[in-house]
Amino acid sequence: MQIIHAAAALSALGHEGRLHIYRLLVVAGPRGLTVGAIAKRVKMPGATLSFHLAQLQHAGLVTVRREGQRLVQTADFARMNALVGYLTENCCGNDKACAPACLPKKRKAS
Repeated sequence: MQIIHAAAALSALGHEGRLHIYRLLVVAGPRGLTVGAIAKRVKMPGATLSFHLAQLQHAGLVTVRREGQRLVQTADFARMNALVGYLTENCCGNDKACAPACLPKKRKAS
């Protein structure tokens, strides 16, 4: 990851509302959450939520996919791991064993 991309991601996460949204999406895993489900949980006006989601998307932390008429937001785990890797790449004298990474569990289809 280049420093400019890391700075953009950290800037996006540097807002309390966006950090809250992003953490919800990380918990949701690869299935993601609809915009409506996010709105219910964060209790934000629609325009404000849209703005924050756009900032997270612009930083590459969140992807969006359309399922019919619904927009589903998903944390980009590869980008998250790249950011954590960037922040910890010289950790422990460059020992790769100490660098954390998140691999979301695959959920069984119901």
